[in-house]
Amino acid sequence: MNWIPLTTEDQLSQLIEKSASVPQAIFKHSTRCSTSVMVLNRLERSNIPDNIDFHFLDLLTYRNISNKVASDFNVFHESPQILLIRNGECVYDESHLGIKIDELAEQAA
Repeated sequence: MNWIPLTTEDQLSQLIEKSASVPQAIFKHSTRCSTSVMVLNRLERSNIPDNIDFHFLDLLTYRNISNKVASDFNVFHESPQILLIRNGECVYDESHLGIKIDELAEQAA
């Protein structure tokens, strides 16, 4: 898995712009949450679709970005959480053990 670290609001803006041509996934991860660690490990062992850019957001370090993601895409903050952004909108949002790479890939197709 080639994660793209999401650390600034500028990156978030660029991600939204790029979502017009390539679906963008944001994985919100908490290093203090065992479920988040388990889901991260599961994602890293999965067959990752090559038509999606995957962004990694350490929500404890970058809480302001995490809050902006929740606000911009009108989703409740959860951890772990994955969002799929296409054409500037969140088209898929899942959290905890409901995060499945197959479902994400379906939504990106």
